[in-house]
Amino acid sequence: MTQQYLSGLVLEGRRVVVVGGGGVAQRRLPRLLESGARIDLVSPSITPTIEGLLGNPSLTWIQRGYADGDLEGAWYVVVATDDAAVNDQVSAEAEERRIFCVRSDDRSRATAWTPASGQHGNVTVGVLGGGDHRRSAAVRDSILEGLRTGELAARDAERRPGVYLVGGGPGDPDLITVRGRRLLAEADVVVADRLAPQPLLDELHPDVELFDAAKLPRGRAAQQEEINRILVDRGLQGKVVVRLKGGDPYVFGRGFEEALACAAAGVPWTVVPGITSSISVPAVAGIPVTHRGVTHEFTVVSGHIPPSHPDSLVNWDALAQLHGTLVLLMAVENLPVIASRLIEGGRPANTPAAAIADGTLPGQHMVTSDLAGIARAMQENGVGAPAIVVIGNVVEVAAQLDGAAQA
Repeated sequence: MTQQYLSGLVLEGRRVVVVGGGGVAQRRLPRLLESGARIDLVSPSITPTIEGLLGNPSLTWIQRGYADGDLEGAWYVVVATDDAAVNDQVSAEAEERRIFCVRSDDRSRATAWTPASGQHGNVTVGVLGGGDHRRSAAVRDSILEGLRTGELAARDAERRPGVYLVGGGPGDPDLITVRGRRLLAEADVVVADRLAPQPLLDELHPDVELFDAAKLPRGRAAQQEEINRILVDRGLQGKVVVRLKGGDPYVFGRGFEEALACAAAGVPWTVVPGITSSISVPAVAGIPVTHRGVTHEFTVVSGHIPPSHPDSLVNWDALAQLHGTLVLLMAVENLPVIASRLIEGGRPANTPAAAIADGTLPGQHMVTSDLAGIARAMQENGVGAPAIVVIGNVVEVAAQLDGAAQA
């Protein structure tokens, strides 16, 4: 078997030629563009996805078939057509010009192979599996997962101290972002909410300092000032501090208050967005917040303050006049008065409604009713906080999937 010499190419500002505009080119172009290469794509036609990439000034489409001389000045060539004769022509010219050439149809006749690659921070992982693409991809994925979970990470590796406001997603630990999981593996300090994915805390390095920032409804709650103090104090000590939240840090998560506290103290900080529960929990429960021909908008509202409260910033009358989907967060306690106010404002009492508790977790359960009866249905079925309430015709649309098998 031919032995390969694995090397990293510095392509920034250098000309790369891609011949062919089909699926293979579509897969290769994004990483080539990330490298900073100047890419000339030679092909009579291209896929719609490639067409969408043409707004990038580093990509030029030469709309014709390949011609001798197209490799002039190129440093690297990818040939990916379904015409063997064209592929032979390109690779022959590449050989003559001493340009490394990747062939999608016959790697035995290529002078370069594309590894299964992936990124973890500033580390690029590339795997060549002797022609077995599935094996290469599996090994790559195993290495990347080990780096993301910290199993392969050296904790004394170069890290950037500061505070990271990480959205953990709706609850299922698999739904945190790749960057969020990587930061947990690198953290010195973790300040975690109760709605953050709790199983991830069991994966933390034993030396990690863990703070409980839980805020229980009508119960014990960590004070925001104390949370800010810990973030600033540990950040000033030069530590990697992860503030782990449920959902997204900036969607009713008080994340920007923490960012302001860090900024005022001169502590470096960054936000790592998460999947907000307002969209993901209904989706996992089978409810799309938008659907063609049903709704043209959806609105996310905090229900932690009742409509009659002087501190309420919500125009409930205007909200009641909307026809789209309404998603209520933190509204379990005030749902009876919220529903009444919406009905008084003009929202039909028979508008379909659903409440989903413990969304994306093993105990997830949902009740459905209408706007007038959803609060009572929740009480009768023992659905309490945390729960997402969805009001709108999309709830009725979702019923079309009842009994349908999911992967």
